[in-house]
Amino acid sequence: MNLPFTYKLHTPSQMEPGKKYPAVFALHGIGYNEEDILALVEDLKEDFILLGVRGHLAYENGYAYYYMKEYGKPERVRFDASIQLLTSFIDYASFTYPIDPAKRYLIGFSQGAVLSMSLALVLGDAIRGVGAMHGYIPAFVKDEYPLKPIADTSFFLADGQFDPIFPVTIGRENDEYLRQHSSSVTYTTYPVGHEISPENQRDLVKWLHQDSLKGGEASRGAS
Repeated sequence: MNLPFTYKLHTPSQMEPGKKYPAVFALHGIGYNEEDILALVEDLKEDFILLGVRGHLAYENGYAYYYMKEYGKPERVRFDASIQLLTSFIDYASFTYPIDPAKRYLIGFSQGAVLSMSLALVLGDAIRGVGAMHGYIPAFVKDEYPLKPIADTSFFLADGQFDPIFPVTIGRENDEYLRQHSSSVTYTTYPVGHEISPENQRDLVKWLHQDSLKGGEASRGAS
């Protein structure tokens, strides 16, 4: 398969034959790379399969999954393409590695958070949970995309009290919208700007670990 993305993979050091593992697909912010976002969940590397996905577009000293007309307004053609490419990548990774299809998680910061929440709405219960930090859901995703039920998808939402790019009003909108559709939403505002604090990181890792322990393997749909 000719993959559109470069990615970094961490698997447990002592993998059990025949066992399926929960997986985290980590999406970085614009101008960053897969190493930055993957570092947030390094403490889970013995229990999860971790995949840091690098954006396929160059941006300043890092990468992007799409470009923007302005903040809050993605360039639609590239955004739509990234949703399709990431969906295909999740399928590929789920087939290639021993990933439990009932325990696939997306985490993202900024642009990665935008994509993580959007992918959850598109893929429905094929995604077990989303950790979205400092992002939003584009209006065209809510209004024009074919959305699937997310009642059983869990969400960990985080934003910054002093974020100059995405103010807390956007975080509250995410929380309100997702609570209308999901039965499990955790939302926290941290006293930071457009960044992920150590407390946010600890809470994210704790949430992923605890959520992954709920239930056993289930027959969730393929993405």
